[in-house]
Amino acid sequence: MSLARGLVIAAPRSGSGKTVITLGLLAALRRRGVVVAPAKTGPDYIDPAFLGRAALREAVNLDPWAMSPARLKALAAMQSTGADLLLVEGVMGLFDGAADNTGSTADLAELLELPVVLVVDSERQSQSVAPLVAGFANWRPGVRIAGIILNRVASMKHERMLVEALAATGIACLGAIPRDAALVVPERHLGLVLPGEVGAFDTFLDAAAETIGSYVDLARLQAIATPIAGGETPAAPLAPLGQRIAIARDDAFAFLYPHLLDGWRAMGAELSFFSPLADEAPQGEADAVFLPGGYPELHGATLANAGTFKAGLLAARDRGALLYGECGGFMVLGETLVDKAGQGHAMAGLLPITTRIDRPKRILGYRRLVQSGDLPWPGHLNGHEFHYSSAKQSRLTPLFAATDARGETLPPMGAVIGRVMGSYAHVIDAA
Repeated sequence: MSLARGLVIAAPRSGSGKTVITLGLLAALRRRGVVVAPAKTGPDYIDPAFLGRAALREAVNLDPWAMSPARLKALAAMQSTGADLLLVEGVMGLFDGAADNTGSTADLAELLELPVVLVVDSERQSQSVAPLVAGFANWRPGVRIAGIILNRVASMKHERMLVEALAATGIACLGAIPRDAALVVPERHLGLVLPGEVGAFDTFLDAAAETIGSYVDLARLQAIATPIAGGETPAAPLAPLGQRIAIARDDAFAFLYPHLLDGWRAMGAELSFFSPLADEAPQGEADAVFLPGGYPELHGATLANAGTFKAGLLAARDRGALLYGECGGFMVLGETLVDKAGQGHAMAGLLPITTRIDRPKRILGYRRLVQSGDLPWPGHLNGHEFHYSSAKQSRLTPLFAATDARGETLPPMGAVIGRVMGSYAHVIDAA
């Protein structure tokens, strides 16, 4: 099958509207019969869910900090196979990366040799847009800004001033999006929200497709895209947790990286899925159970009353299966989860920890991890941590020794008891 052409949607800073515009582009192009493959830069779980909903095609994460160049190139080629266009949404500002100054959207665009379309929030500026764009365009020779989309334009007069100023940069202006109250994705909290939890998401998506499709030159946008390189040797995936892996998947356990599951399938593992919120137990023949991250704190009472689910975890442990939890899954393996209201809920009780979110403190950042558990993965791993809850535990063997992106030592992470283990880290790739 043929590979798509590709481009990156980026911005000078967060809050410029690149997510809304990317969603509108995906929906507008899809309406016109273009097969668009979505991707998201970095470790985000929320935006890919929105992007996949807009494209009607699963989005993939492309993380230039945590993933090797071989992994990134292979994933981009795999995602673009059979599509007309690979559309990659950036993260933060174009050149913003981790604390070690790597992992930016620009790094990804340069590695994949993809042009960048820069979304510029034009509110409260006019001719100053030109030096802003020129500065970004000339900052790094390996990063090519091939087009501009102006966002939150106040009037036709304002648009004319902006476009005339941009002419001096020689970079094509692909469209000017007016300010529109309908083009607002609901703010993602503590936790952000998934598209299925947004009652008016389809209404928003229709409005975004109509507006972006009307104000952006979609044909010119597609012409800017360049071919995705093919023929890359696929990077070896992280080994499957077992031969038969039962994976929790519902609104409380929604944070899964597609590349991990695809890699496990490619290595011959049998994957089954179950819903703890529906009080389902993991498959009885599973030799590994994976509880991914999500929002268990929003479903504390339901999980506390899920007797079949809890009994299934105990049975899996007793037959020697590997039980592994990440972030929210780690919380559920513990004894008690204290929700935002201060109410405690009994969890699986497989690790003697209490987690609580009634005293929220944001923990965020990339992690280099050295494992001490029985995970069938290399000793050194790359991951990411993002949570507002905290865990209290006593004298347990930690699952990971950890450093941050700068290499500074962090407190040990997680806990291990036999073949039950977990931590707040989301593992992404081998280091």
